[in-house]
Amino acid sequence: MSITVYAAKRILTMNPSQPEATHIAVRDGRVLSVGPLAIMAELGEYRLDQRFGENIILPGFVEGHSHALEGAMWRYLYLGYFDRVDPDAVNWPGANSIAAMQQRLREGAALLPAGEPLVAWGFDPVYFEGERLDRLTLDAAVSDRPVIVMHASLHVMTVNTQMLELSNLDQYAGIEGIMLDADGQPNGELQEMAAMHAVFETLGLNLFEAVSAPSTLQRYGKVARNAGVTTITDLYNPLTDEGIAALQEVTAAEDFPVRLVPAMSALAWTPEQGVERLQRCMELNSDKLHFGLVKMMTDGSIQGYTARMKWPYYHDGHANGIWNAPPEALRKMVQVYHQAGLQLHIHTNGDEAVELMLDAVEEALDIWPRSDHRHTLQHCQVIDHAQLRRTAKLGLCLNMFANHIYYWGDIHRRRTLGFERSRRLEPLASARRLGIPTAVHSDAPVTPLGPLFTAWCAVMRESASGDVLGEHERVTVAEALEMITLGAAYTLRLDHQVGSLEVGKFADMVVLDQDPLEVEPAQLRHIAVLATVLGGKVNADT
Repeated sequence: MSITVYAAKRILTMNPSQPEATHIAVRDGRVLSVGPLAIMAELGEYRLDQRFGENIILPGFVEGHSHALEGAMWRYLYLGYFDRVDPDAVNWPGANSIAAMQQRLREGAALLPAGEPLVAWGFDPVYFEGERLDRLTLDAAVSDRPVIVMHASLHVMTVNTQMLELSNLDQYAGIEGIMLDADGQPNGELQEMAAMHAVFETLGLNLFEAVSAPSTLQRYGKVARNAGVTTITDLYNPLTDEGIAALQEVTAAEDFPVRLVPAMSALAWTPEQGVERLQRCMELNSDKLHFGLVKMMTDGSIQGYTARMKWPYYHDGHANGIWNAPPEALRKMVQVYHQAGLQLHIHTNGDEAVELMLDAVEEALDIWPRSDHRHTLQHCQVIDHAQLRRTAKLGLCLNMFANHIYYWGDIHRRRTLGFERSRRLEPLASARRLGIPTAVHSDAPVTPLGPLFTAWCAVMRESASGDVLGEHERVTVAEALEMITLGAAYTLRLDHQVGSLEVGKFADMVVLDQDPLEVEPAQLRHIAVLATVLGGKVNADT
């Protein structure tokens, strides 16, 4: 096969033995050589590609916690508080008042056939003072059809009266997750997976299974490519037969621009069934499709008040959150999957959830020691310092939700966490000081997919209002870049293939218009992605 040498103004390799270069040689989709132009003659005949000669090349970004739902949600009405750009580069203004949200619902309903359910997403009640969104507020906007509003966290939904009655949830007052009004009747707010499932079952539409559609995965790949990502996760995939077939079909296409790493939803199967299913899936692994991860969902979200918090719980006195499964069932999941030699990625937003999982992993390791398990705690937004030390001792990885600082930092400071706990929100510097392998992520579609923005959040720690939350937990730009490349690859057990530009690894790259190590750190989020390269093939249509 022929050799192509790509030239750049500067190549940041993430290889500690050779941190930078000006040229990279590619053969058969892999890195053949990295260094100055002069040494490329040693390779024999090659083709020099200078289209990126004035640009900066890094390893393709690795997004270690996002969801293929990012490719599905844009089929529905966007109700988020912040402006957001869709996969086709169309800007959707934020709905920053209840009245604006209601008007957008009316406009969306007017475009649908009579009686067809209206599904919207991205709404976040924590930005609005006063009462939480309920069925009466939705009825005032649209009452002639079922209305379902998914909250930004994806852990809560609110439905109108017609949807509540259609799903018979109005008959189940008192069931955990079905929230009640002052009269003790369901108010339309449904928290966590069990309560929301009844609505999906009634509609014959489960948003979390929309990832089975090839069109969803193709749109997801487009979003990833536009953000400079070349390896991306789908960290909550039920791995249905249909979904597995779609994953194989889409990733096998030559023009699919990313490597995809789905994680099996542990709540979709019994632990024993899950082990068997995932082991069969791993036989289907290819260069662009990697099975092997298990996603456990313990608690909910802090801003949705469904995360499980240690004392003193929520700063504003709100009741503690809820578990997605009984704690003993969660402990059993850890034991079964750990014993089977599989890798766990565990959603732990609140520090009580972190504590439960640290206990469970420690117990599993005592019974079945494993030297390189790489179990990863995901989000772990208010993990405390004692828990960090336990995390290091147990050999766990962390993948922290750095975008959270910008989008919900102000809310946490005033309402959910208070002053001291908001200082340790996403304690990245502390994790690195303890030598814990650490990555950062977007949790798209919860927040927009964009590793450079995520890195900016880790470096600057600024909320949407501009307040700095926890300056002592800031990391350097170089550290943040490592966390969106090699660090994330390590948490996925793929650091031998992606995350740095070294001989033998996949030739996956991102091309930037500015040098992230030369610009002011505050400008990191404004650097433009010009192209990605997957296995040596350029994808420049962003």
